[in-house]
Amino acid sequence: MCRGVSSSGFAVRTVHTVLTWGVTAVLFIYETEVYDQGHFWKPLTFVFLVLCSVLLYFAVSLMDPGYVLSDPDVKHLSTNTEQVVMIQQSPARVRLRRCGYCFIQQPMRARHCQSCQHCVRRFDHHCPWIENCVGEKNHPLFIMYLIVQLIVLFWAFQLTWSGFRFEASWTEWLRINLFLLLAFMLTGIFTVVVALLLGCHCYLISCNVTTWEFMSHHRISYLKHFDSDINPFDKGIVRNLWEFFCTSGIVGWEQIYFRETYVNV
Repeated sequence: MCRGVSSSGFAVRTVHTVLTWGVTAVLFIYETEVYDQGHFWKPLTFVFLVLCSVLLYFAVSLMDPGYVLSDPDVKHLSTNTEQVVMIQQSPARVRLRRCGYCFIQQPMRARHCQSCQHCVRRFDHHCPWIENCVGEKNHPLFIMYLIVQLIVLFWAFQLTWSGFRFEASWTEWLRINLFLLLAFMLTGIFTVVVALLLGCHCYLISCNVTTWEFMSHHRISYLKHFDSDINPFDKGIVRNLWEFFCTSGIVGWEQIYFRETYVNV
């Protein structure tokens, strides 16, 4: 559930919506291949995909990414207080941190986001383009959004190229194709960006590693004593992907961590 819409979030979402439908309008105003010689399946399919990308964008942007529920009993604790918590069925103890900002006991793999002012379960990163965190609850939907968005961008990039009209003079060509050129540049740039982002996320998901853990492995208390190529949460590519996309609910990462770290040693 969304916890409110900030003014910056409203501005970012407005810009995204205007750009998306603006580029779509340009593709229909100019004589591009979207019409496909009078057939309606291509424009209808394209508009449907654009609509899906927009709906997925707002769903990921506005939903709860996995906020850690507040604990009214720990408000009196001092900043940066830590507490040793016994994990059931575990031969060892893990030091779970009390967040120094909201005083919540953070589950393993959670992190406080200063932009959202919340602790987020299985925190991956704060995405400025959706103005929301990507965490345990919305990460799979974020990947689905990237996939649909990449399809739309690549298709739009191809359609803009098909609409260029060649003229004798450069100034005349620019006058006629100006908005199509802008759409071509935007779709080209964002196609590369989204493709790289999707590729990075697919790799990390297959390893069961978050962006935050990948970037800050040496500073995270439950990872820094491992070599950089060792991940206690990794269950193999197939199982990692299956559990990421096909399971839901809160995961007890502490149990998995100790089972892999101590039981299977």
